[in-house]
Amino acid sequence: MAEPGPAACLLLLPLLLSPALAGGADDTEWVRLPSKCEVCKYVAVELKSAFEETGKTKEVIDTKYGFLDGKGSGIKYTQSDIRLIEVTETICKRLLDYNLHKERTGSNRFAKGMSETFETLHNLVHKGVKVVMDIPYELWNETSAEVADLKKQCDVLVEEFEDVIEDWYRHHQKEDLAQFLCANHVLKGKDTSCLAEQWASKKGDVATTGEKKTKKKGGKNKKAAERKKKNKKEKVEEAKSHLDPSAEGSPEEEGDIQPKAPLAHSPADEL
Repeated sequence: MAEPGPAACLLLLPLLLSPALAGGADDTEWVRLPSKCEVCKYVAVELKSAFEETGKTKEVIDTKYGFLDGKGSGIKYTQSDIRLIEVTETICKRLLDYNLHKERTGSNRFAKGMSETFETLHNLVHKGVKVVMDIPYELWNETSAEVADLKKQCDVLVEEFEDVIEDWYRHHQKEDLAQFLCANHVLKGKDTSCLAEQWASKKGDVATTGEKKTKKKGGKNKKAAERKKKNKKEKVEEAKSHLDPSAEGSPEEEGDIQPKAPLAHSPADEL
């Protein structure tokens, strides 16, 4: 008797995403909203990443327009208020790129990329397996309640500790942002254990905070661009050598051209 194909399989996973199975939590904790420590930790992570991204430019902002006598001077964008405002105004939206990874413990449950659980489920669906869950397939990639609350708490935190972030930006950038913002201010006198939690990523794991992956990707793109530029330059030089009439031909080309022969004439022609 032949075995049924993948399309005929029915997989019942009504409790696959339950915290009780993933992390040993109570069944009643279907939604466990982020703690203040988790919120501050990832706000610090994204602030650091955003400042690193915007700190590579050498742009200078002209401030003369603000003075009637035109005596204003330029200021580097990396030291400007504009950079600080642009980063802080968009920082919480970056948290919506995170997903909930119920197979992980502690604050590591928040990370970018698809979770191992949903990656497995998507692969099964693509193979033709019918997966039945409490969550409709159309909502698998929607923002979870935990991530939505992470963004909501971020908005409140950034507004409440705006002066602290500005103080770090102007005077303390050499200090660790998570320590300065979270341990010294937001979580002062409270639990800060989540700040020390690190995720040991597995081989092939695409769900990370995105920092190292972005850097590596950027390096590859840079090398590829350099190779492309070099190849383009070589092609241009090669084309010029073919079009240049003064360029010396190859031995083969010279061999193909017959030497000019003198015209034959008879003594009668000379008369």
